Amino acid sequence: MDENQDKPAASMKTMEVVVATILLIFGAVVMWDSRRLGSGWADDGPQAGYFPFYIGLIIVIGCVINLWQAFQLKGDDNGPFVLRGQLKLVMSVMVPTVVYIVLIAGPGFIPGLGIYVSSVLFIAWFMRRLGKYSWLKIVPVSVGVSVAFFLLFEIWFKVPLPKGPLEAWLGFQ
Repeated sequence: MDENQDKPAASMKTMEVVVATILLIFGAVVMWDSRRLGSGWADDGPQAGYFPFYIGLIIVIGCVINLWQAFQLKGDDNGPFVLRGQLKLVMSVMVPTVVYIVLIAGPGFIPGLGIYVSSVLFIAWFMRRLGKYSWLKIVPVSVGVSVAFFLLFEIWFKVPLPKGPLEAWLGFQ
């Protein structure tokens, strides 16, 4: 086993500051846009941005408190947030999931493959990479699951899900 697996990838303080800053920006944007909509009280009641403004304000106040507390972290309180080995495991699931989502709709400049073809690839990837299954098992399972979901959603429940060129070629839009 690699000794780098037990080294911290990020500290608690770092992650507290990063998350609080991102949410602080989000809260500030909500407040700013709520002012544009009108965040006061009109003759007939609250304007459209009244409640979102105060929700944004609560988010900003909470984030400022969280940032202040994060900068107070010292010693054992500022231990590792995640170890490199743990982060590697999380990324081994997150990266393929992001690729799966991009494949469904497409990155914008090329059309997506749709949910069914993307699901075949997604299931096959995990079965091969993490499960170490043979292609003899991967192909029928990944294709079978996608065909079952196609029948369930598209044919029986009449719920249209994102389709790609294969489904269009087969006459489904």
